[in-house]
Amino acid sequence: MIAVFVIFIFAVYLAFLFPEQPVKVKQEEKSPKYKSQMKKLWQVAQTAMKERKPFRAEKALLTILKFDEKNAAAYNRLGILYAKGKKYDEAVECFEIAQSLDSNPASIHNVGLIYLETGAYEKAAMAFKQAISLEGDVPSRYIALAKAEEKLGMPKKAIEALENAYELDPSVSTLRQILAIYENIDDAEAVATTAARIEEQIMKDNEAKKRKKKTTARANARTRTLVRRQGTAQPRAKVSASTAKTKTNSAPRVIKPHAGRKRI
Repeated sequence: MIAVFVIFIFAVYLAFLFPEQPVKVKQEEKSPKYKSQMKKLWQVAQTAMKERKPFRAEKALLTILKFDEKNAAAYNRLGILYAKGKKYDEAVECFEIAQSLDSNPASIHNVGLIYLETGAYEKAAMAFKQAISLEGDVPSRYIALAKAEEKLGMPKKAIEALENAYELDPSVSTLRQILAIYENIDDAEAVATTAARIEEQIMKDNEAKKRKKKTTARANARTRTLVRRQGTAQPRAKVSASTAKTKTNSAPRVIKPHAGRKRI
């Protein structure tokens, strides 16, 4: 009995001293043929989406997911495809799966767009805020949040979101959205101020276009000058070589005194 007890204690000791290590499952490396097929399927899906062939794109994406069930990018693309076809339930499901596989702010933003489209404005605002917390330097996230906040009857929060978008990307269209909200709430002073900001931004944009146009014209002029110089460099070299040869051939002859002629 004592021997059994000693063996038990020894076994417990070994268990604590050498804990069982988790078995690491080695992932099988994909074959070149598999990678090539997946690449072709992606190309088919992207081309079909561009050419507005949703059934072909869906088939390609589902085939990708058949072989790779954890492909977050494929779920994202499939969600976008369903959203365009107004299959909102399927789109949300795809985006949520993509989010669970890869914490991507784009997936959350896409879910927010679906909620915005279907009238679930509170869920949309929450999704956009979550996406902003993960990636806060994308103006479109704030613009989408502003739309949700405006639908929820919160114009001040909508304007705040639009101002954040404008700070990231000074755009006349963003200022016009701010102006529209001020007009809806009958804030005459803010309307006048925003209208002035729009005129100022238009002037800045025009000046920037002029500067860009001048810079492009100068660059083009330099390129043309360089091309002309390169084009005339070789003929000039040939002419100079020919001239040098002519000068060598036409050098004055030196007349040597005749041997029989006496010098005076």
